[in-house]
Amino acid sequence: MNPVIPMPVASNPLQPARPPAAAPPLSYLVGQDGEGHWVALEAGGRAGGIFRTRRDAIRYACDESGCRPDDVRLTADPIPFRLT
Repeated sequence: MNPVIPMPVASNPLQPARPPAAAPPLSYLVGQDGEGHWVALEAGGRAGGIFRTRRDAIRYACDESGCRPDDVRLTADPIPFRLT
């Protein structure tokens, strides 16, 4: 009986060797809109939401940004926010 010799498997040239790098975390601005609703808005305006409390807005922004220092900023100025 012949012994089983493990053989390396050729990699698929169509698959990337490494997974693509994750997108960098987004920065968020948290404050109130002109009507007094708590808002968390991504710096580029591509993501965000309206929240019941300041704490909820901060929690969302922190979760989305990875809670890195300076990625969540509070503002006293009204944040213009539109649902489109």
